[in-house]
Amino acid sequence: MFTNITLRTILKSSAGVLRESGALCPAVSASPLKGCSALWSAPKVSCVSGSFSSPTLVRHYARMAKKKVTGPQSQLSDLPPTMLKMDYAAVPLAQTTDDIVKRLLSLELANHSEKLQLKTEQLISKVRRHENDRTSVEVQVAILTARIRNLQEHLLKHHKDKSNKRRMLMAIDRRKKLLKNLRLVRYEAFEKVCEQLGITYTFPPEYYRKATRRWVAKKAFCIKVFQAVQKQKAEQKLKLKQSSDAAAAPAPATVQTEVKSL
Repeated sequence: MFTNITLRTILKSSAGVLRESGALCPAVSASPLKGCSALWSAPKVSCVSGSFSSPTLVRHYARMAKKKVTGPQSQLSDLPPTMLKMDYAAVPLAQTTDDIVKRLLSLELANHSEKLQLKTEQLISKVRRHENDRTSVEVQVAILTARIRNLQEHLLKHHKDKSNKRRMLMAIDRRKKLLKNLRLVRYEAFEKVCEQLGITYTFPPEYYRKATRRWVAKKAFCIKVFQAVQKQKAEQKLKLKQSSDAAAAPAPATVQTEVKSL
């Protein structure tokens, strides 16, 4: 009973204070924290059956602007959007048509596969032997180069795509074998292909083995054994040389005694 009386008196006194400040009933629309609305949210006061709820202040933190990650330039960026698609490039009517139809037939509205097909044809035209060449080693290297660069750009955005990563590695191995064969057979064509396609050929190591702890320890032990054996052989050679020199040179005392006896 006593607690109820004390609670009523506290509520009446606080209600009187809020009535004086004009922030008790919801009819008052003005917010006491109007000047700092960017940092704090407006308080919510309710007057239900003579009770009220304290205003809840919420802090709004400003988010930092995300930096745009600029990756390497795409191989399709040098294709102008006004260029016609490969299927319509040789059609003379497509050159004289109106702008709307020409825009529909251009690369501006083309998909990625059509752009990649046109880029592949451009690379092939740089290294092919004749106009109808589609099966030579140079043409195969150009096709694989366009495919590898396309997969590299795809994996920069989707680095968890394991299947396309496997396809890219298989294409790299295939191109490496073709370049190795072309370098042995036709070195001038090999240099031309690397220059025109922008390929940097690196020689594979003569011997490669994964350096494990066991292999490193075994190699260090073998080196120590080899050095000890070489040191032992050097000592033996020195002893043999000294003994042979001593046997070849006669003693000077015996020579003098022989002269005196004569």
